[in-house]
Amino acid sequence: MTDDMKEIDSTDRRALIVGAATLAVAAGVSGPATAQDAAEDARKAVAESYLKALDAGGVSPTTGLGLFDHFAQDAEVYFPKWGIARGMDEIVQMFSDVGGTLKSITHHYEGFNWYMTGTDRFVVEGTSEGQHRDGPWRADEVKWGAGRWCDCFEVTDGKITRLFIYLDPDYAGRDTERYDWIDA
Repeated sequence: MTDDMKEIDSTDRRALIVGAATLAVAAGVSGPATAQDAAEDARKAVAESYLKALDAGGVSPTTGLGLFDHFAQDAEVYFPKWGIARGMDEIVQMFSDVGGTLKSITHHYEGFNWYMTGTDRFVVEGTSEGQHRDGPWRADEVKWGAGRWCDCFEVTDGKITRLFIYLDPDYAGRDTERYDWIDA
């Protein structure tokens, strides 16, 4: 610490910091992005590129990455009624099985809710629409139907290491007889 800094006591330092912050707010200037903000933005970009690859049938139009390029070799992916795929071979099989039932899918990016944790793990929820082999779906077309989803991601070093997908896999809404509250 320099002699000049020793002359400024802690009360004066606090006043300087508060004054600088007040001036920045008054001027409409936000502080620089933190390293954590940049890391979270990078993780979100990986997740969004993966979802856009799904929508585009295999290659993200924003990054040019193929669907499986987004995953670490030892990643885990969960999909309802399929289970947990561990490692690239099982992940490819899972997406082939599930993807083989879909003719198209579109995620509604403008309505995403991101829940960032400050760690490699985060959650995004949203809505979608598309065409399943059994028929079309669109979130909220029937209030109990498919189209709402929640993905729990772990992204480390730019790769998805864990993805647990939560949604109703009955895209076309045919499984109604087992639920008394559904008036189909």
